[in-house]
This record gives sequence, structure tokens and C-alpha cells, in this order.
Amino acid sequence: MMIQRLTDYSFELGPIRPPSEAYSLLIRATRNCPWNRCQFCPVYKGQKFELRSADDVIKDIETARAIAEEIRELAWRTGYGGRLRDVAATIYNRYQHNASVCNVALWLWAGGEFAFLQDANTLIMRTADLVKVVSFLKQTFSELTRITSYARSKTAAKKSLEELEQLKEAGLTRLHIGLESGSNLVLNYMEKGVTAEEHIIGGSKVRQAGISLCEYVIPGLGGRKMTTEHISGTAMVLNEINPDFIRLRSLHIRPGVPLWSKVEAGDFELQTEDEVVEEIGSLIEKLEVTSELKSDHILNLLPEVEGKFPEAKPACLAIIQRYLSLPPRERLNFKLGRRAGYYEKLDDLYDAHKHQKVDEIIRHISSESDSSVDKVIIQLKERFI
Repeated sequence: MMIQRLTDYSFELGPIRPPSEAYSLLIRATRNCPWNRCQFCPVYKGQKFELRSADDVIKDIETARAIAEEIRELAWRTGYGGRLRDVAATIYNRYQHNASVCNVALWLWAGGEFAFLQDANTLIMRTADLVKVVSFLKQTFSELTRITSYARSKTAAKKSLEELEQLKEAGLTRLHIGLESGSNLVLNYMEKGVTAEEHIIGGSKVRQAGISLCEYVIPGLGGRKMTTEHISGTAMVLNEINPDFIRLRSLHIRPGVPLWSKVEAGDFELQTEDEVVEEIGSLIEKLEVTSELKSDHILNLLPEVEGKFPEAKPACLAIIQRYLSLPPRERLNFKLGRRAGYYEKLDDLYDAHKHQKVDEIIRHISSESDSSVDKVIIQLKERFI
């Protein structure tokens, strides 16, 4: 009976969340993106931005609470009260057709500590409404230790410090902002709709309000023509803001994304993966921050290039130099092995069995396929977008 009742519940969910929020309770506070013009972004295209009323969002929070209570009660009734994770895992596997139930089950399985407010720029809500939503979410799930959301720098810059402090007091603990680049040349070309100065103002306000700040950077976003400006401008802005986290998201463009037409026209020239690695190294050399650098996205070739700065800076640069010093054949082996799931870090290259397997795949592609190994790597990366 209780299993059947779960099918009666659903609440609205958006399409994406940061990788670091994989186990968060997802609550959709707004729909889509209010800007939605970024040339590199494949998400929300053709979708109209909409503000949701605070009352509608609160109803979704209440539904999420009802689902959580049903799962907890089911655990006790079946004699698994002390094994909530096991019951949550079972519910998750059985309810793949119901995204709302799956989200709550996964959240409970992971400990039920984090929540993320969707979509692209929840901070654009009226401050009073967002305070109401965050406060209710915190009151409903007192076990939450982190409530986060996406935001745009321009929106943060327009909010007063007092408004941001109100959100912090209500329970908002972290904002994820897409810096992408600190170069006005790159920002204008990509139609980001924000300037380097607005990035600095918005990010600095968030930090001043006591809200944890994640700034996302896209290595490769300047292409070959603007790489120098991309590196220097991004380093300058990050050094000014000194965010809590800097997260790398290497550029990957596919047909259907606005930037693709510029690639086809020859106006934007994509960098190779090795050139992107070099660019990351150049950026790191210029960073003078106390931020935590994170490389937690599958599109990043070297996930181990991360750590707390400035202490981790030499180690990050050493990893990059170690990779770039490899012979071309070994770099190719690692790139294919990483994208095919054989390698997670550079040290895996020295696993003889995995290395041999990847070499066999390279020989097969080279001798029996019309596609080059580089083309196969691009096809593999398509799966991650």
C-alpha cells in the first residue's frame, strides 16, 4: 500500500545541477535561464524563463517532505528502521520512472544533508520570496547543513549587501556562479551578458555577505585566438574575488550549440586537449588566491589538478608538466583511456593491463575504422554533455 502511495507524489524538477550537488535534494525555484544567450551553453535553449511563486515552491518542498516521510515509515514498518539507506536504495532502483521519488530516495541514501535550488539563476527572485523559500526549506528539513543555488554575477552585483545577508541568515550557504572568463573580449564574444567588473562586484558581495562562493571557469573558452586574453583576464578577476572554490569545466562544443556555427565558419578555432591543459597551467601560474581549486567534471582531462591554494599550486603545475612531458603516443593513450573510462588519473597510465588494453583499441581504430583516434575521443566526450 505504501509503495503504491509513493506513485501519487511528484514535484517539479529542472534539467541540471552542479556535479557537487549530485546527492542534493533538488527544488526548482525558477524555470530555465533569464539570460539564455551564452554561445557555449546547450541548456534551456528555446525555453522561456519563468519565476515560480514562493507558495508553489513551498508546495513542492512539502511534497518532498511527504515522500521522505513515506520512505522513512516504510523502513520502520518493514523492520529496516535502522537501515534507511538500504530502503532508500531499493526505492531509487524501483522508481526510475518517477524522478521526484528517485531524487528524494537518493538524497536520503546519501545522508539527507544538502539541498540545491534550481534553475540557472534563482538569485533573480525577489529577495523576500527567496528568503521565504529558503527559510521554509530549512525549517522543513532541519537536518540540512547546506543550501545552494546557481546565480549570475550581474544579479549578485545588483543585490544589496543587506539582501544577500538576509539570504545568508535565512539559510542560503553557497552560490555557484558561472564566471566562465574574466576577459571582456571573451565575455562579449560569447554573449555572456556580464563584464569583468560586474563579475568582481557580484562575487565580492557574495563573499562579503558570508555566503560560500563557487566560481566556474571554462578552459578553452577563448579558443586559439583569445587564449592569452582569456588566461590573463580570468586570473585577474579570480585574484580580485578570491572565491571559496574555483571549479574547472573544460570547453566542449557539439552541433546544436550556438558556438558551433562559429566553429564551422572558421571564426572560432577550438584548442586541442593538450592546448587546454597548457592553458590551465598558465592560469594556475597567475593565480594568487586562497581558493580551493576543483576539477570535478568528467570533461576535464586531469581531475587530480586540484587542491587548496596556495599550498597545492606547485603540485598542480607538476601534474600538468608531467602530462605534457609524456611522448605523444603516451598522451594519446591517456586521452583515449580517460574518455573510455579506463583511467581516472595520470597514475593509472602505469597500470600495464589497462595501458595494453587502450593500446589495442588505438591499433584497432587506426587499422579498421574510418575515424581517427581523436575523432573517437570527441565522440566519447559527447556522452558527458
